[in-house]
Amino acid sequence: MSAVVPLRADSLGVSLGSTRALDDVSIEFEPGWTAIVGPNGAGKSTLLRALAGLQGLRSGGVHLHGQALPAWTDRERATRIAWLGQQAETTGELTVREVVQLGRLPHHGLFGAPTARDESVVDAAMHETECSAWQTRRLHELSGGERQRVLIARALAVDAGILLLDEPTTHLDPPHQIALVQLLRRRAAAGVTVVSVLHDLALALLADRLIVLERGRLRAVGHSDDPALHGALIAVFGGAIRIERVGARWVPVANLER
Repeated sequence: MSAVVPLRADSLGVSLGSTRALDDVSIEFEPGWTAIVGPNGAGKSTLLRALAGLQGLRSGGVHLHGQALPAWTDRERATRIAWLGQQAETTGELTVREVVQLGRLPHHGLFGAPTARDESVVDAAMHETECSAWQTRRLHELSGGERQRVLIARALAVDAGILLLDEPTTHLDPPHQIALVQLLRRRAAAGVTVVSVLHDLALALLADRLIVLERGRLRAVGHSDDPALHGALIAVFGGAIRIERVGARWVPVANLER
C-alpha cells in the first residue's frame, strides 16, 4: 500500500470572473521543496491559495493527508498548514515578538496561555530569520525587508508539516534571499513539505522540484536538471530566457538574440 502524500490537488478548477485561473490542475506534494513558477497571470498564487483552502473552487478538490480539506476543522488545518501570502500584514503596533507569537495561536487557542514550548518555537523562528535582536521593536518601525523576515518567522512558528509561501523573497536583499533558500532547504530536509511561489527563476531552480504553470494549466513538473522542464520554462516565457549550467547549478540567462 502506497504512503499517503501530505498534500494533493485533484483536477482543480478556479474561475476569477470570466477568467479560468486554474484549469484541471492535478499534482501531489511530498516532503521537500517545490517552487511554482510561470509568467504573470499563470495561476501561481491562485494554486497556492487553493492548496491552503483560501480559494473557492469551480471543480476538483484538495486533500490533506488523504482527507478532503473541508473535512478538517479550521484549527486542525491551521496547525498542519502554515501560510504566508503576498499581502501578509498585521497591525504595526505589535512588537516583532508578538507578531511571531501569532503563529502559535492555532496550538494554544485565542484564550490559552503560551507554554514554554510555544516560546521556544518562537525563539527558534526568530533566530532562523535573524530578527531576534529587534524583537521588541514595533512592526511599523521596520523596513520592508525586516518586516518580511518577521512574517516568515510567524509562518515558521506554526511549526507545521506543510509550509505555503507566496513570494517569500519580497523586499529581501540578496544575502537574506540566500539565507531564506538555505532555511527552506533545511526545513525540506527535515521532512517539511515546502511549496513556494517565486518569480526569481534563479532561486526557483535551487528547489528540489519545479512546477511550471501557464494560463492556469500545468505545463511541466520536474527537477532543475530536467531538459523537458527547461524546454517548458523557455516556452512559457516566450524564448526570453535560456537555461544554462554554471558549475553544479542551472541558471536562467537572458536571451538577447531572439
